[in-house]
Amino acid sequence: MDWPYDSEKDTRIVKGDDDRDVLQIRTPMGLEQYELDGRPDGTRPHGMNSALDYHLARLEKAKAEAKKFKLTPRHCSELFHEGTLYYFRYVRLFQMRDWGRTLRDTTRNLRAFDLLHEYAEREEDRLFLEKWRPYVLRVNASAAALLELDRKSYDKAVKIVERAVEQVAALEEIEDDTFRFERDRSLTALRELGAQILKNRPLSDLEQLEHQLRRAIERQEFEHAAELRDRIRLLKKEQPEP
Repeated sequence: MDWPYDSEKDTRIVKGDDDRDVLQIRTPMGLEQYELDGRPDGTRPHGMNSALDYHLARLEKAKAEAKKFKLTPRHCSELFHEGTLYYFRYVRLFQMRDWGRTLRDTTRNLRAFDLLHEYAEREEDRLFLEKWRPYVLRVNASAAALLELDRKSYDKAVKIVERAVEQVAALEEIEDDTFRFERDRSLTALRELGAQILKNRPLSDLEQLEHQLRRAIERQEFEHAAELRDRIRLLKKEQPEP
């Protein structure tokens, strides 16, 4: 193999047989390959893009016909397996800073979590993935925030992180050590990300004036401080209502 294993350089995107881009991972035991789009293994369960799409279509049909809808243990196992495939892919996509695809895949898995939690026949299946929800919410929000940072939308990035902190903190308590660990770790990571964004965010015109005002007051430059207050007051009037 012309790509020797290196734990620091074990992921790449190459052209597939039909000139499409695919994700490859070099492991000590060989090579793994994932589709970048669609289901990671390239299959079409039930003739659809994914098992999740198939069961969501079943749900909509049941609702339209006013019928009950449940996910059997076999259905749940199918969704669990498929979710793992998406997990393997989005972990690598996140490492490669592909925020858009990471956001797409984590959003997809959260939809599967919601479907299973509401419609699985067995309680054990309804709760099986919930211990991982804090982690997936964290990765999802981090990808969304970092995508906004690439667009220089600092305020949007901060709001995304703040909303995710609220979501994770509000999750229903589960008597599970993994859940508690992932919740606490996710809250810490999200708060650190939010603080880092705020630290690196360029100051707005208003914030720069307010900073200058504080310095003028500290130096007892009261005439200059008065001018700055007038400019701040005028700038606030010109700003649109939130």
